[in-house]
Amino acid sequence: MRRDGLRGVIRGKVVRTTVSDTAAPCPLDRVNRQFRADHPNQLWVSDFTYVSTWQGFVYVAFIIDVFARRIVGWRVSSSMRTDFVLDALEQALFARQPERDDALIHHSDRGSQYVSIRYSERLSEAGIEPSVGSKGDSYDNALAGTINGLYKAELIHRRAPWKTREAVELATLEWVSWFNHHRLLEPIGHIPPAEAEMNYYRQLSGQAVSA
Repeated sequence: MRRDGLRGVIRGKVVRTTVSDTAAPCPLDRVNRQFRADHPNQLWVSDFTYVSTWQGFVYVAFIIDVFARRIVGWRVSSSMRTDFVLDALEQALFARQPERDDALIHHSDRGSQYVSIRYSERLSEAGIEPSVGSKGDSYDNALAGTINGLYKAELIHRRAPWKTREAVELATLEWVSWFNHHRLLEPIGHIPPAEAEMNYYRQLSGQAVSA
């Protein structure tokens, strides 16, 4: 890389955004750092990060389907209230339409937004099993943290400074589309997430025809 004049993207320092609510009951950790799924809509992981703009901080939430690392829901907000992460969840539910018998697990950290009554009730209504990592341990939600890190390194740090929330929102929309449909990911065979899912359903369809 040095010989060809290339340099890897450097990730910035992490700022803690998780604020635990000690009064809220926490679900069990049903993932135990095993971020693997045999098919789509088996395990989703969620987290959010921050972006500094000339208007102040904005926050960006992602929901990722672990099977192919596909981003299935996201939202940009000027606050860290529960509505913000609920909007990302609603987008994921609309996009994926998971069946109630899919045994889908939703995993997050102990942020107050994710263990709130409203968020927990919405997961229950959708037939999704909640899972929460241990307090203060980023490894318990490492996959979501990795996606946040890629987002910051590949988009936010490279195109800073950011003037407005609207600029971040438009750029995030473009990045999510690129990430899902064009970015090559090593853990899934150096192909984009959308292609990995398409291959899964194509294989499933082929097996059904053969049967």
